Amino acid sequence: MARTRGSWTGRGLTARSLLNPKQVATAVFHPTWIPPSLDPSIERLKRIRVIGGAVASIGVYTLFEGGFDATQLMENALIASVVLLFITPLVVGAMLFVWRRTGTVRQLRVPLLNALKLLLLFVGCVATLVVLVTTINATGNALVIIVGGLTMLWMLGFVVWGAVRVSGNFFGTAAVHRCLPALLATVTSWLMALPDLVTGDLHGLSLTLGIVFILGAPVTVTVIALAEMGRLRRRYGVRLKAHPATLPPVPGHRPPAPGHLPPTGLPHVPPQGNPFGSPYPPAAGGNPYAPGPHHPYTPPPPPYAPHPSGRPNPYAPGRGGS
Repeated sequence: MARTRGSWTGRGLTARSLLNPKQVATAVFHPTWIPPSLDPSIERLKRIRVIGGAVASIGVYTLFEGGFDATQLMENALIASVVLLFITPLVVGAMLFVWRRTGTVRQLRVPLLNALKLLLLFVGCVATLVVLVTTINATGNALVIIVGGLTMLWMLGFVVWGAVRVSGNFFGTAAVHRCLPALLATVTSWLMALPDLVTGDLHGLSLTLGIVFILGAPVTVTVIALAEMGRLRRRYGVRLKAHPATLPPVPGHRPPAPGHLPPTGLPHVPPQGNPFGSPYPPAAGGNPYAPGPHHPYTPPPPPYAPHPSGRPNPYAPGRGGS
């Protein structure tokens, strides 16, 4: 993986666009070094996987446990971020151990560092939002409430849309390996549901709703992730166990085959020369109409010399010069 040239955001942000949290989150949490999807169908699978991941990360059961609770929502988001902060490096480290047979870690150093920066940036933004919400709830200053409230609304839209973006690219790990986002989404969703499965805590829900909202999200994410990785393997030859350096090139960026170089010159200029050759090729001795060999210092014969057989030349001019 080579270093992607250009800035993190692609220099697409302006002073006016900073007022739009969605545009800023897209530029910050989906930087230019993340490779685009290989197939529109894979992109649709990612969107469905994002929905399932949101169910596992945020915890929809809070809506049924006693109404919408913003504090509980922020706590769940912070817990999910902390889990991601530890789980993502562990999973990537495990895959690096698998890939060690066919490649080195040095080849992936740049995309790994970029993914780590994106992970730390997202966790830091979530922690900042939680601190901001806690501070506003605890203060009685009207100015702090007004200014902090406007900032909190902007940060809320920024973090929510950023969560959508990082759930799709999973902190840019597709730049390391295109199967890593699906793998990380599966592992994270199961780890988020594991404590409830072990303790049997249904959070006040009935048995049916508890099973749906505890097991539904990780099962859905797993099925979609397997479908995504299966499509990458069948259509593009991308396998999870293969080191990224050994994967086939991305379609549409293959170098020309040797001996089939593209034509040069202007696009509408016909090829020079006769492509079919001369219809009357010269004889082995050269031009059939060229004069025969003669000494370079010998004067040429007169144009109307007598015929070699002794007969007069019928085309010679007469004695009168006509």
